[in-house]
Amino acid sequence: MPNDYIATIGLEVHVQLKTRSKMFCACAVEFGSEPNTNVCPVCLGLPGALPVMNEEALRLTALAGLMLGGEIAPRCKFDRKNYFYPDMPKNYQISQYDLPLCLNGAVPLHDLAYPKDVQKTIATPDKKVRLTRIHLEEDVAKSFHLEGGTGIDFNRAGTPLMEIVSEPDIASPEEAFAYLTVLQQVMIYGGVSDADMEKGQLRCDVNVSVRRAGSTEWGTKIELKNLNSISGVRRALIFEIPRQIDVLEAGGILAQETRRWDDVRGETVLMRVKESAHDYRYFPDPDLLPVRTAPLVAVARERLPELPWDKRARFVADYGVSVYDAGVLANDLGLAAYFETAAKGAKRPKNVANWILNDLQSSLSAQGLAIADCPIPPAALDELVNLIDSGAINGKQGKEVFAEMFATSKAAKAIVEEKGLAQVSDTGAIEAFCDEAIAANPGPAADFRAGKEAALNFLKGQVMKLSKGKANPALAGEILARKLTG
Repeated sequence: MPNDYIATIGLEVHVQLKTRSKMFCACAVEFGSEPNTNVCPVCLGLPGALPVMNEEALRLTALAGLMLGGEIAPRCKFDRKNYFYPDMPKNYQISQYDLPLCLNGAVPLHDLAYPKDVQKTIATPDKKVRLTRIHLEEDVAKSFHLEGGTGIDFNRAGTPLMEIVSEPDIASPEEAFAYLTVLQQVMIYGGVSDADMEKGQLRCDVNVSVRRAGSTEWGTKIELKNLNSISGVRRALIFEIPRQIDVLEAGGILAQETRRWDDVRGETVLMRVKESAHDYRYFPDPDLLPVRTAPLVAVARERLPELPWDKRARFVADYGVSVYDAGVLANDLGLAAYFETAAKGAKRPKNVANWILNDLQSSLSAQGLAIADCPIPPAALDELVNLIDSGAINGKQGKEVFAEMFATSKAAKAIVEEKGLAQVSDTGAIEAFCDEAIAANPGPAADFRAGKEAALNFLKGQVMKLSKGKANPALAGEILARKLTG
């Protein structure tokens, strides 16, 4: 982006809540069900059908607001947002307008939330993106555009949907990426939503404008839709921001409009001129009473989890891992839980973290497995690391044992015994190997006596060969040095 232009970005994120039933009826919320099977007169919008609020959806929205530092309104209400579209059979959507459930709050960005290619060049470290509001509404049906027409699946209609609206604090595609990454993580931590974008559980609309640096007047806001992944949001902005600048540089005028992101072509396409709030003719839903939120907030406070940024700090303080390692571990709630279970009995928790972040994650990735499907229980990995740390086996043997554990789920000690891998720490046995190595290699022995430290590593390697890898390498090094300098 040219230095003389500033981009201003705000996101509207829709999050499907993790409830068993829909927002205003008892129909099941189930992804992948046969089309139009989880429906009833309420979610189909049939005349005379009356909505009943889902209390759990209200609690989860209050919980999301508390996790993000928002203020829960003492009273909220539901409104009718009127528009005509095939995916909304009532011709209105039940939403919240002037009295939303939550106001304000913020999403704190951190280094590992950014795309990997920019993590070392972050423009504004530790930035917080402010929130305008979080409100609750019902989702619409899903349209399928087929060759011979359009099909509509009403299973999704009425699913509890939380909308999180940010302030226009985001300044780049990379910050938008980080914001969505953190928001998705927080929703999963709190059990508010599975936030799976492939299943439509987290969807995002982007509002973006550009203006010349130094200008106090906002640019023309353009909305981007059809964004199906966090990386897709970044790609769309990387295209759209220069497009708007090019229009202005050519003397053109930008109109407030909605554009669709075409991920295959890598460009945005005009959909329609943007509606304003008055086009929706909001008014209070006469079938739903206002809600006093104090009881919801009390329950939500009891359900507050340890948040990702608090978990990262605790891992550093309690387990001595690096800030970077703590960030990687805490990024995945399942990985964090696995690490903490394994590290509780470990003599050196940092070594457990190293095995998880290197060998374990590499093996899981190669097999296409998630941490939940790991064939090595946390306690078993702890046992392996403790065997290495205690000197019972060396690091090379540990790799061999780990591979066998991953393939068979056997315990580390059992594998060590079966394969005869127990490390030799008997001083007398190692001294014999050292004497043999020195006698067979007079040249390196003389080099070490002459001050060449690297020669000791060669001799230690010879001891390891003679012992078939079983000698304790640290002890072997000590004995060799003593014999050669004694």
